[in-house]
Amino acid sequence: MSAPCLVVGDQRIPLAADGLPEGMPSDHGVPTLGWGVLAWGEEFLAQPDGDRAGDPWQWTPTQARLIAWWFAVDRTGRWLFRRGQIVKPKGSGKSPLAAALSCCALAADVVFDGFDAAGEAVGRPHPSPHVQLAAVSQDQTDNTMSLVLSMLRDGEAADAIPGLDLGLTRVRTRNGKLEPVTASAPSREGQRLTDAILDEPHLWTNSNGGVRMAATLRRNLGKMNGRSLETTNAWTPGEESVAEQTAIYADKIASGDAVDLGLMRYHPQAQVRDLGDPDELRAGLVELYADAPWVDVDRVIAEIYDLGTHPADARRFYLNQVVTAEDGLVSPVDWDACRVDDRLEAGDRIALGFDGSIRDDATVLIACRVEDRLFFPLGMWERPDGPAGEGWEVDREAVDEAVHAAFELYEPLAFFADVEHWESYIDAWTREYRERLLVKASPREPIAWDMRGRLQQSTLANERLVAAVVDGKIRHTGDVRLRRHVLNARRRPNRYGISFGKDRRGSRHKVDGWAGCLLADMAQHELEASGKNRTVDRRVVVFR
Repeated sequence: MSAPCLVVGDQRIPLAADGLPEGMPSDHGVPTLGWGVLAWGEEFLAQPDGDRAGDPWQWTPTQARLIAWWFAVDRTGRWLFRRGQIVKPKGSGKSPLAAALSCCALAADVVFDGFDAAGEAVGRPHPSPHVQLAAVSQDQTDNTMSLVLSMLRDGEAADAIPGLDLGLTRVRTRNGKLEPVTASAPSREGQRLTDAILDEPHLWTNSNGGVRMAATLRRNLGKMNGRSLETTNAWTPGEESVAEQTAIYADKIASGDAVDLGLMRYHPQAQVRDLGDPDELRAGLVELYADAPWVDVDRVIAEIYDLGTHPADARRFYLNQVVTAEDGLVSPVDWDACRVDDRLEAGDRIALGFDGSIRDDATVLIACRVEDRLFFPLGMWERPDGPAGEGWEVDREAVDEAVHAAFELYEPLAFFADVEHWESYIDAWTREYRERLLVKASPREPIAWDMRGRLQQSTLANERLVAAVVDGKIRHTGDVRLRRHVLNARRRPNRYGISFGKDRRGSRHKVDGWAGCLLADMAQHELEASGKNRTVDRRVVVFR
């Protein structure tokens, strides 16, 4: 898989580790209205709180980079991004940023109006802006809306915004308005929105109406060529919050499982594996909060080490990491630490793992390189989201071709395949390739492995593979689809130990990638135990 990038015309701009394109738009010759928006904000808005309250607003370097890309356009003047997500740690200034962006959407030059002589985009204010600052609770909208009112009231905005009228709960201008909204989705249907800021969408779930409100806002924006931007903390996996759904969508774009229709994401994370190492923790936090000098890193460290702070909460709120659910099988930190810049090469000796389905679950073919336990997906087939998923079934011929291609390109020495739904194909693979395999999946079957009837063996193998991940004894290439499946897997205790499963029966969160890794690893382990994986030295030695 190629590295993630932003495609603009015939350019492929690499994405940085934080998710944004590298550098600034001007570094790549990409036009943006962002420079005008940045200048307008510093000229007309005020700092809303803190020691500098009332002073002219100043963007931080990271905020400037975010805005430059958010307002980038192509050479026809179309937005590069129709939707965005900004994930920042606690205390780093999400709410002031949301407030400032709301003010800019109301009155800055945010409508494309051509190019100047240097080829840079220029803009004008929207003729009838309708901006909504959305949250699922009144308290949250009140918090951010109070910042909006301070920014406009204490700055020079009245000189720039005709008819500015600051109410207690809304802002009006001669031709537009900015208002807070909460989760009553039906009453919002059909509104002619130009911009929406979705505040704290990690709290927006089905149960509180947040998912429905997000869908309604996006429909309303669609008919006005409007845009939505999320400002959020890291989410709790498995809650299916709006923030989590956006991140999953981004992963599917990166893996090629969804079409990229203009999604911008910014999600920096502190690279800290051991919270108990104060030096590692401090270095990670200093880097993460470098753009927020108002944050006292020593105080953050004290909060993290407070016995009342759960380590998962510390990682989520302060390190900006999406942590595994309480019953998660593998942590993101442990899995990501095993990533390497490597890939399979033709002729590599491998063990194969196959977990198949027909329509509901995913079908996967995973390779594990014998020499170093490098896991590499050779194929992952999963039902698409949306209309394309209606009536979908896995393309069995494509799966069959992938298996045959694996035997042509590499040297499979062992192959364990779960038999459910795929018995006839596994029989055919057995007939064709049994002579090339050095170990059997069972005493009678070279390939077929029945996950349903061998619980003890698969449970012990699952514990062995989890321990290998924790100890950094496996390697993988960072495939985003495989990562998603691995992190979806939940701990499932049984009488033999810890097995794995979905978060709940019928869940959309697939775990078949982990199952494929487990089968491949079992095959690799059996190969190692047999001693048959050793390379034979066929050189002839002549004694005289």
